[in-house]
Amino acid sequence: MDANTSQLLELIRPFKGQTGATIPVLQAIQTNVGYLPPESFALIEQEMGIPASKAYGVATFYAQFRTTPVGKHLIKVCDGTACHVKGAVNILTAIRDYLHLADADTTEDRVFTVQVVACLGCCSLAPVMMVGETTYGSLSLEKTREILDSYRAGEV
Repeated sequence: MDANTSQLLELIRPFKGQTGATIPVLQAIQTNVGYLPPESFALIEQEMGIPASKAYGVATFYAQFRTTPVGKHLIKVCDGTACHVKGAVNILTAIRDYLHLADADTTEDRVFTVQVVACLGCCSLAPVMMVGETTYGSLSLEKTREILDSYRAGEV
């Protein structure tokens, strides 16, 4: 048993025998590992008796779950109505260009992952993005680049 399997089993076992524990066990794994590795679904089936296909179906249905590794800094770009009207698409394009993200959501060095979200609830600050738990509003292309530079430099 490798270290990754051992870690996953430690996260899964506390939920064994609990009814309705599919979402909580997925949340526990993602919180601790950063995403839901493929082997986690087989281990959930093995330990909890929840079919791997059901657990995977839940994980892919809800936007909160990720089945691929993410970067150190998760960037959420709001594309809700207010942000969209105020140029969120331009901000997103600038971020993707600046980070050299062509067809991927995560930079090659796994420092940044970019995700578009429906709403961050900060409409009066549009356009808005979050980096980790920090919200940045009234974004311009220049301000966005400065924010990304500060994260890349380790200032934040």
